Amino acid sequence: MGAKKIDCRLPRLSVASLTLVFILAACSDSNNNDRLVDEQKPQADNPVLEGPVTGGGGDDCCIISFSGFPVDLTQPGLDYKPGTPFYTFLNFDLSDVGYTQSEYFFSGSAKSYIATDDLGADGKWNVQPADAAEYNSRMVVLRPINADDFNGTVVVEWFNVTGGIDAAPDMLQMHTEFIREGYVWVGVSAQLVGIEGGGAFSLPLKQVDPTRYEPLFHPGDSFSYDIFSQAGQAVRHPVGLDPLDGLTVERMIAVGQSQSAGRLATYVNAIHPTIDLFDGFIVHGRGSGGASRLSESPQVEISAPRPTFIRDDLPEVVIALQNETDVLGSVAARQADSDAYRMWEVTGSAHTDLYTTLTGNADMGDDLTFADVKQKNDARPPFISCVIPVNDGPGQWVANAAVASLNRWITTGEPAPSAPFMTLNADQSDFELDDFGNAKGGIRTPHVDAPVATLRGTGQPPADAFCGLLGTTIRFDETKLAELYPDKQAYINAIDAATDSAVEAGFLLPADGAIIKARARTSPLPAAQPD
Repeated sequence: MGAKKIDCRLPRLSVASLTLVFILAACSDSNNNDRLVDEQKPQADNPVLEGPVTGGGGDDCCIISFSGFPVDLTQPGLDYKPGTPFYTFLNFDLSDVGYTQSEYFFSGSAKSYIATDDLGADGKWNVQPADAAEYNSRMVVLRPINADDFNGTVVVEWFNVTGGIDAAPDMLQMHTEFIREGYVWVGVSAQLVGIEGGGAFSLPLKQVDPTRYEPLFHPGDSFSYDIFSQAGQAVRHPVGLDPLDGLTVERMIAVGQSQSAGRLATYVNAIHPTIDLFDGFIVHGRGSGGASRLSESPQVEISAPRPTFIRDDLPEVVIALQNETDVLGSVAARQADSDAYRMWEVTGSAHTDLYTTLTGNADMGDDLTFADVKQKNDARPPFISCVIPVNDGPGQWVANAAVASLNRWITTGEPAPSAPFMTLNADQSDFELDDFGNAKGGIRTPHVDAPVATLRGTGQPPADAFCGLLGTTIRFDETKLAELYPDKQAYINAIDAATDSAVEAGFLLPADGAIIKARARTSPLPAAQPD
């Protein structure tokens, strides 16, 4: 592979030392607020790093089977470039925005964990290491080419594997903010499916490019939490080979969406209190249970209670970002804001959406048409096509605000804004809807306060479970648009007012608000919907 391999492991603390650390960490801080203090927490183990990874793209690359038919992942619309990292990548030249991409393999011995007492719904879990297993995984790094452009914050994403591919939904939604402000993003293959296979469409690394990814192996998801920790350790405290090429890390945020949000909730509650690594978390789109299993077969099976809340005794800050799709299934896990926790429910958004699955990978941050509400059934051809056009709501705009707010909270101490919950009907089976069919309450954006469509996180036929995660978009016809906005200026005024309100509330960034307002002036709306 033409890659350098360096052993970067640090000595482990003894069991006795760990026990003393956990006792000290449980003491109240100087404010006597019963929060866990982290001065004595150990660091995670450092893995062996190899890279930057090169090669691959041989004769056995890039052809997968889907519904019994071969699919070439290099074809137009899928656009994989052999010999490059495989995941849900950005589809433009990163150097055009001042960024570069690299991939590293990392290996070592990972721990599984078991609970030392019953896991309570409050998330205040106590765990200890159990089994150990060897692994070899990978991470992908996006960073500014110019070191002076780095803002000091690394966002580490737990790749989502529900679709059978290492997907990076948070990177896809947040990448324009990353580029504007100079974040580093790291994607981690923490789970078995992304490497070995499984999931809805089964596009594992070792099948997509056997030559490039043949060295990888994964012992099972009981070890995923420590694999994620070791990846973060290699980024924040490198010994030898540095995947950030000398950049100094000042803050590190962990993010995960959907299945990865459940994993991250368990990580926050169980693993994070035992090590000194992350400064904050965005837990994005948790399902009904709220948290994933701590351990699973062939190790001892330890499930999380339903619901599970995020523990409230940590100094590190958390934003729980819930899309409209997720709220109905997780009402029992709703949690009041606290000194270190915020819950944001985003009206008009879906668990995943058109921007995340199809269009957003081409967004370099300067194209006003990404502010348009598009109406498409094909969410990711040839893999995903839905009966009703899928959601193209405000998900990415609020995700940008979430990472900016969390970073500011960590950096300056200024808390992220609190958001109202979405408004449920009497039996909590659905939302209360406005005259346009959009939900009431929650985080308000121009998408729902100056609407050109009904945007829901639900509405697909129940027979298609995957499309059910994509919500719906039903754009208004010209008659309804004319009723709402009699002329161009009326439309501009409505967009400006809704945008300014969202920016002032802290749920839309000024830079994104400027894009939305500028597009209102160039769009064919309200005379007609844009193509």
